[in-house]
Amino acid sequence: MMILICYDGSADAQAAIERAGLLMAGSDATVLVIWETLVETMTRHGSLGMGMIGFYGDDGAGDAAIQRAAVDTAAEGVQRAAAAGLVAQPRVVNRDDDIAAVILAEAADLDAGVIVVGTRGLGSVKSLMLGSVSHAVLHHSDRAVLVVPSSSLAEQRHDWAEHAQSTASTT
Repeated sequence: MMILICYDGSADAQAAIERAGLLMAGSDATVLVIWETLVETMTRHGSLGMGMIGFYGDDGAGDAAIQRAAVDTAAEGVQRAAAAGLVAQPRVVNRDDDIAAVILAEAADLDAGVIVVGTRGLGSVKSLMLGSVSHAVLHHSDRAVLVVPSSSLAEQRHDWAEHAQSTASTT
């Protein structure tokens, strides 16, 4: 079974790789990193205008740097996946649609048996995955989805559950 692991380097994405390794050790995995061009990022964040394209130029250097960072992030994810017991390969794609739609299309293209995502990603340009994306993938996927919280978020949720349980037992 092929596992598609969505990865952006965040603690949640790292936890997702670790959990996938625990649950599916020895499986083939593809570590997916999605990147977007500088103009796409600026447009999405409302930073485009006031001559910003002219400021950044059109020589493609910014996009090449972003793509190189995505390739590096995918290589890091592959290393983490291998350390977790998975047989991993990188996959880096340019965002050409809604991120959840890109993830689902990549999962279909790979015929992935399961999509693994963290609950949240990194902020800003570096995080093109997770958060609301994990929610969208979960609700629109035609295949299994494993959503894994970071260890700090899991600890917070555990503490909340213990508090709720102790409160319920005293009432």
